[in-house]
Amino acid sequence: MSAAKPLIYRRLELALAALLTAILALDIACPLPQPAAESPTLTVLAADGTPLRAWPGDDGAQRQPTTPEAVSPRYLAALLHYEDRWFRWHPGVNPVALARAAWQWARHGRIVSGGSTLTMQVARLVDDKATGRTVPAKLRQIARALQLELHYSKHEILTLYLNLAPMGGPLEGVETASRAYLGKGAAELSLAEAALLVALPQSPTRLRPDRAVQAAQAARDKVLTRMQTLGVWPAAEVADAKLERVFAPPLRARWLAPLAAERLRQQARRAGDSPAVIQTTLDAGLQARLEQLLTDRLNTLPDANSMAALVVDNRTLEVRGYAGSADFTDARRGAHVDMVRAHRSPGSTLKPFLYAMALDEGLIHSESLLIDAPQNFGGYAPGNFQADFSGPVSVSEALQRSLNVPAVDLLDRLGPERFAGRLRNAGLRLRMPANAAPNLSLILGGGSTSLEELVGAYTALARGGLAGKARLTPQEPARETRLMSEGAAFIVREILENGGRPGNPFREGNQRVAWKTGTSFGFRDAWALGVTDRYTFGVWIGRPDGTPNPGHFGANSAAPLLRDLAAALGPEGLSNQARQQLAPRHQPASVSAQAICWPLGTAEAATPASHCLQRRTAWTLDGAVPPTLPDRLQPTSLVEAAWTQGGRRVTPDCAPDASRAESVRWPTLLGPFLDAARLDPIARLPWAPGCAPRTPSAQALRIVGLEPGTVLRPSPGQLDVTLRLQAIGAQQGMSWLLDGQLAGSSEQAGAVLALTLRQAGPHALTALDGRGRWARVGFEVQAPAPRSRL
Repeated sequence: MSAAKPLIYRRLELALAALLTAILALDIACPLPQPAAESPTLTVLAADGTPLRAWPGDDGAQRQPTTPEAVSPRYLAALLHYEDRWFRWHPGVNPVALARAAWQWARHGRIVSGGSTLTMQVARLVDDKATGRTVPAKLRQIARALQLELHYSKHEILTLYLNLAPMGGPLEGVETASRAYLGKGAAELSLAEAALLVALPQSPTRLRPDRAVQAAQAARDKVLTRMQTLGVWPAAEVADAKLERVFAPPLRARWLAPLAAERLRQQARRAGDSPAVIQTTLDAGLQARLEQLLTDRLNTLPDANSMAALVVDNRTLEVRGYAGSADFTDARRGAHVDMVRAHRSPGSTLKPFLYAMALDEGLIHSESLLIDAPQNFGGYAPGNFQADFSGPVSVSEALQRSLNVPAVDLLDRLGPERFAGRLRNAGLRLRMPANAAPNLSLILGGGSTSLEELVGAYTALARGGLAGKARLTPQEPARETRLMSEGAAFIVREILENGGRPGNPFREGNQRVAWKTGTSFGFRDAWALGVTDRYTFGVWIGRPDGTPNPGHFGANSAAPLLRDLAAALGPEGLSNQARQQLAPRHQPASVSAQAICWPLGTAEAATPASHCLQRRTAWTLDGAVPPTLPDRLQPTSLVEAAWTQGGRRVTPDCAPDASRAESVRWPTLLGPFLDAARLDPIARLPWAPGCAPRTPSAQALRIVGLEPGTVLRPSPGQLDVTLRLQAIGAQQGMSWLLDGQLAGSSEQAGAVLALTLRQAGPHALTALDGRGRWARVGFEVQAPAPRSRL
């Protein structure tokens, strides 16, 4: 007996070794299909995990990966108690359940219950040949289940089930089903919702809650009853859960930010990556409101027009809202053209950066005197959008009203190449036509850029002068570059909010919006940019193919949408934590308010009272109060010697004993826009007979108020254009001829002519003085633009 015992042990050992060898051989010969080899899918998520857009795999399935830790404990409890209470302990199969299934098969001649464990269900999901209710399929299931337990931990097997369980239609996995049917993540399930999703894989087609409400509810209630019977969930809670109605909207593509998602998918492809999930910085709720705003405005736009909008968090530079087109389902409107990234003419939206740079260069303060009058800059004669001119304007007025000529004048002094270089360094690249260098047209939209780059640059106004690159994913680093000083950013933002007058303090309560519009040449692009304490945002409206939209411009098309967007982003909806994160507004130490005087532009404290013809209060930077920019036509001092005698003006040659004084003059080009009340008191005095200075006869006449080649268009809603004109250097009276016909005359050579033009087409204006000298200007009047439908 004792001799036989070792023999029995040896045989048992050999049998066990043979069994293990057979199992390993079978495992090698019939390798377990790798779940990772499933057709890959991609889901792009909002910051809170809300799916924005999903791409199914090659098999058509949609899966959003999850883990047991990210799923509601209610769901896990219902799943394990209803499907497989012994999951944590069995080796992949439940012998008791299998014995019961075998007895039922022998008794009835068919499979009544499969005795499946969760592991066996996963085996069916990873091996198509293990599906079905035949005995061979069940045996294959068992073998695969044992293989799964051999290769994977219980946690990994549970994870496979959570991601591969069929949920009806193309949906696979509990997270995908929860988002599609219930509109929430699987971490937020109620008892009733958890029970519904546990029941659904039993018959995914028959129990779809969007098609078979009664069947789905009956299956859900069965799970709830089992959980009550097992004592897992209290009877009262189960009763309340059964009162919840089963409802799910029809499965269809309910995408948010589809073009932002497509952008990230393409980026991943170019990088050679195949991620299952891409996390974004987008706010799902804000994105939904943004897209609804665009949808609500679609009927105000002509066919083939689109819109785009971008919202960036100033603190983090994260993109919170991204709409690349107005309607992703309407191909007529360029649905798939991402206008957030498209390069278009920015119109006047670059002007705030020009004024900020001029502030930093010490050229201006917020109330510096600028000239809004026709000027010619080496053959470039810009006009204003509304065709008329205002004469003397401050920096604040010029920026707030988006006047063109003062901006071109300032850019000419700053330098267009320098301006473009500063913007490029801060991430806003101005793309010029082929072989073209930066020129004065830049400030009116002569280059092209994108909405994304514009919004990134505008963040500088809320971030102390630091422009940033918008971040669409949390992994992107925060990139910021100094575009302007903190003080310049403060002053420009003040101007865009309330005109830049220091006497108008920050309002309490309601948020303030610094905003700027722009319109490109030919009404092709309408822009509006806005800045609040928390967000910087921008909108674009136009046709993606670049076709003009007469009558649609920034102020009447883009600005109303921007106002609606600002209201949707208002502080009322912010949490207390979000409010605390907002940086408090403060006036930088480099900025101060000072009284200044026109026309000299100098500080009132340093200006004689007789030279202060108009007092203003200005924001100044670093204590500097730069004087008015040099007069282009008469680059001498604005303070001139003057002689008077007996209440009349004279020359020293005419009256040697006359009193000498100093008189302040305005820049020459402003002459047509000044009435007598705004002139220096000495300049208002009449000349003594025979004592007026004579202009040398060789000096040519110059028409001020209209430049050669100017193209005029009536302001929106107007039928005519009114010009204020003056002839410099005229003597002995003036006559004005329009196309050869007398348009006006005056005995005073320097008198101003108000000329109203209505007839479209080319014209010629001639100024003729009493000595026979003349000057002529050719120009064109265009027909009024058609009214927009807004």
